[in-house]
Order: sequence, then C-alpha cells, then structure tokens
Amino acid sequence: MHRTAYTPPLPGLTANDDLDTVINWGLGADSTAYLARVLTDPASYGIDLERTAVLYRATGSEWPETRLLVDEFMLPLLREHGVRFVQLARNGHRREDGFTVLDDSRDPERLFARGPWTLWDDLESVGTVPQQAGTRKCSLWAKGAVGDWWLTQVFGGRPFRQIMGFNADEEGRRFGDQAASKMPGRTGEFPLIDWGWDRQHCESYLLKRFGVHWPKSYCTFCCFPVSMGALPTHLERMRSHPDIAGEVLRLEYTAMSLNPNAKLYGRKTLLEMFDPARPRDRACLEAFERELDMLWALYHVRRLFLLSDSGKRRPVMRSTDRIHLGRPQQLARRLISVSERHHIDVEHDPVYGRARSWVRRRATAWPMAEELLVTAPARVINKQDEAFDEEWNALLTGAAQLPIA
Repeated sequence: MHRTAYTPPLPGLTANDDLDTVINWGLGADSTAYLARVLTDPASYGIDLERTAVLYRATGSEWPETRLLVDEFMLPLLREHGVRFVQLARNGHRREDGFTVLDDSRDPERLFARGPWTLWDDLESVGTVPQQAGTRKCSLWAKGAVGDWWLTQVFGGRPFRQIMGFNADEEGRRFGDQAASKMPGRTGEFPLIDWGWDRQHCESYLLKRFGVHWPKSYCTFCCFPVSMGALPTHLERMRSHPDIAGEVLRLEYTAMSLNPNAKLYGRKTLLEMFDPARPRDRACLEAFERELDMLWALYHVRRLFLLSDSGKRRPVMRSTDRIHLGRPQQLARRLISVSERHHIDVEHDPVYGRARSWVRRRATAWPMAEELLVTAPARVINKQDEAFDEEWNALLTGAAQLPIA
C-alpha cells in the first residue's frame, strides 16, 4: 500500500501522457455490465486499453457478496486484458489529510475493501448517519473528492474523457453531472444511457454472462434504499448478514443518542424494522446487543440554531464533549440520579441502556439552543465548531449554567 501526501511527489502514481480515458467503476450491476461488455471487444467501443484506467474509490463498507463477485469474475477479466485498475481511498476526514493509492496495476490480485479512513470511520467518529435530504454528500466525500484528486494529479488540465456507469433510467444524473463538472479538460460520457441499457438490462446481461445475479452496490449503512423503493430487499440483505446489521444498528443508535432526529430512514429507524419474534430479525438484534457490549461514555452535547444578519438560517453548530467513561448501566444510573436531584427531564432506555437528560430543549423558532447529557457507545470524538462558545454565550447571556459536572 502506498500512502501519498496531498501535494507532489506522489509515490504510487504511474500516470503517463498517453492516458486519455478513465472508466468509473462502482462495482454495482450498471458499471460492471458496461465494463464486462466493453472488454469483449474494446476497440469497437472506442476504448484503447493502453490509454485507459479503471477507477475504483473504496468507501470501506461494500457488501461481502459484491466483493466476492468482483474477485471471482471481474478481477480475472481485468488481468486477462491487462486493464489498468487504480484503487483509491482517503487518509482522513479533511482534504488536507491526503489520499492513498491502494493499488495501481495491470495485474490486480485483489480488491481492497477499505483504505486508511472510511466513510464509516467518519460518520461514527462524529456520531451521525447519512442524510437523505439534499445532495449525496457522503458519496461526494468518499468518492467524488477522491477521484477528483487523482484526476487532477494525473491530467493536470489535459483533455480526457470520464465514462460514467449511469443506466438508462438515470437520465437526470447525466444532466446533473454535466452541470456540476468543472474540471478543466474533462468530458463526461454516459454509454449505458446512450445504449438504452436500464438496470434490468444490465442485470440480465451479467446473469447471462456470468450465471449470477449481480446486486446493487452501496454501503451497508446507506440511507437511500428507502427512497429507491428497495427497502424490503435491503432488509433481506441485512438479515443475511446479522453481524453487519448489528454494526449498522449501533451506528444509528449512537447517532440517535446524540440527536433523536438522526434516524437512518428519515421518519423511521432501522431498529423499528426488526421484529424480535422473527428468528432472522432476532439474530440481527442479538448482534446489535453484542455490538453495545463495549465501553460507553457520558457526552455533553450542545447545538445552536442561529440566523444570519439577513435573517436566513445558518448551518447548525454543535459541540460534543466526552465527560466520563464507563459501563452503560453505571453511567446511566449516575446520570439519572443527578438529573432527578436537579429536577431535569431524563429519559432511559431499559432495553439497550441509553440515558438522556435534557438540560435545555430547543424552542420552536430560530434562533435557539439545545443542550443535553447522554450516554452512548464511546466511539464519538470531542468536536466543537469554530467560535461555538462565543456564539453560545452571546445567545444565552444570563441563562442558567449546566448543573451536572
């Protein structure tokens, strides 16, 4: 593994001036169908393999069956044709942390499931889950920024084409890509849309070619299956991997401890979707309980909902401080006891152990503040937005101080 700094020199990059085509490969049915089809006769599809690289950005949480299919069917195909396969990942949360070339080879031996820092690491460290509203920021963070870094280093403004695996049902994504693309020299191409290959066609092609059903590629904790109408299939996938379900349940439970609105599926939680009376669901819930059997922390969480000078809502500001470490029952008893002594509203989840004390609930109109103490798995780091204390003190001058140390 070659770890690279964000600025040159960049060990592990073997780009040359002849490279002019990049194929984005996300491992799912659409881009895999395109790649497999093109490799039957690259020249007839306008692909010169000597001047082409296939680009994969490791998010770190791909489903096991997808990785197995890639290893069994696609990597041998890439090796057979001598395709240059570049695997990338992030080094950390910030862009300044740099990126890593996990592998850059025309004879790839394996798919790298994760890099030094993954999307899961990022979400878990700040105690949140992917958000359905707005743009897919998680994808832009884990894939878009990583790919753009490599493309900038390799091409440096030279003309190149980037082939995207959007299927014929995703015409809107073509226009979105064209509108958002600002990289000098880049031309986006969308062959599946041009061929009229929709998702069903891609899956049928792979079934005929390899004799297997090729599933959709997405992170195990992705929030978008519910909006794509694929939630039943997603839950079945969870039931087939109860240990993964347990991890994702812990991610959501931790996020909701710090923010009750942080449900993975908007109005509904993943936890609500499992019925303990059903054996396969019960296996997922038991895995969740095993995930919770770890060191917990007592967190002090504050949020600010402020307005700009023009009266528009500013991004929510947050401060998270870890106060104590211990076992969940011990921390919960302490928080409940002190909260009741100070007549502060406290909640307790007797099933999974969380205790939450509302020092200050948010109001109904901006500007406003929110403050709570809560117990949760000790995976969330201390984090505070810049100038938070100044803004907090300005809004709450004269307000009562936190009674719990």
